This record gives sequence, structure tokens and C-alpha cells, in this order.
Amino acid sequence: MKRPFLRMWGAPIALALLTIIGLISALVGDGVWDHVSAVALGMPVLLCLWFGLRRRTKTT
Repeated sequence: MKRPFLRMWGAPIALALLTIIGLISALVGDGVWDHVSAVALGMPVLLCLWFGLRRRTKTT
């Protein structure tokens, strides 16, 4: 039962954790925290663009 759960929910949980880390680090402070938040909030966007815009290969 553990395998199907992680297979289905692993990526959304990882993206949620990245988003939470990015939002908290943006609220915590300046300097390095700004860079941490930019990277953490940018990764889900880049991954969505990557998987949304890539071409589908036709399998026959």
C-alpha cells in the first residue's frame, strides 16, 4: 500500500513542501532568505512549465 501512495502523491507533496519552504523563508528575513525563497518558489513553476510544454511522444 505504501508504493501506490507515494507514486501518486509523492510529486504533489514535494511541490507543496517546496512552496511552504519558499513562503516561510520569504517571511523570515532578508539576504540569503530572499534567494532561498526565490529558488523554492521558482522550482514548482519551472517544473509545471517543463512538463506542461514538453512535446508528447506518440507511442504506437
